[in-house]
Amino acid sequence: MLIIPVKEGENIERALKKYKKKFDKTNVMKQLRARKEFIKPSVINRQDNIRAAYKEKMYSAEQ
Repeated sequence: MLIIPVKEGENIERALKKYKKKFDKTNVMKQLRARKEFIKPSVINRQDNIRAAYKEKMYSAEQ
């Protein structure tokens, strides 16, 4: 559970902004989406390798 301390007289928009920032940092939505379906470890490793090759290609193209 996320607890956001709100000071007396603090703007509600500011409190919502704090909540959203804290919510994003906890990666709750990322975990929920990952648990939605099972992905085999070999598929995850393959995706990571493809992602790493793409980043390496982009990095070498910049220089």
